[in-house]
Formats: sequence, structure tokens, C-alpha cells
Amino acid sequence: MSTNKSEIINILANNYPNFLKKDLKKIVDIFFEEVRNSLKRSERVELRDFFSLETKLYKARIARNPKTNEKIYIKDRYSVIFKSSKSWERKINEKK
Repeated sequence: MSTNKSEIINILANNYPNFLKKDLKKIVDIFFEEVRNSLKRSERVELRDFFSLETKLYKARIARNPKTNEKIYIKDRYSVIFKSSKSWERKINEKK
């Protein structure tokens, strides 16, 4: 099961009933915007005891289309690397 932004806001609203939903939405939006901006600046984003995110540069290269065997040029690109913390992995993988 995946969780989307509106579900996160609803969970926060249920756990913190004295906050307005529109304020919680702003907080979540600000959080994700800051994460996005940090990754754009090639900075590492780390939430201790949960996960870390960082960008990795994949250099330009010549590749080929396996169907037509045609050579194509692929530009430089960044990709986001996700790494979960060891404590979080243990909690996820422990047996019920």
C-alpha cells in the first residue's frame, strides 16, 4: 500500500486535532519543497533514524536501442538515491 500527500495530511489531522487542516497542508508542502530544493542544490537530505536522500550524476553516454540497434545519445542526468537507516530496516523486517 502506498501513501500519498493527502493521506499524510489526514493522518496528521487525526493525530493533532487542534491544528487546522490547511495549516498542516502548508507544513507538508513546505517540507517537500525544502527537500526538493536541497536535492536541486545537490545537498544530502537526511532524516535521522529514517532515511537519507542524495543525488547522483549519471554522465552522458552513447547507448543503443536494443530493438532497432540504433545508437542514441543520452545526456547527463541526476537521479535521487534513497537509503533507509539500519534501525528502520530492522523495524520493517522484524517478524510479527
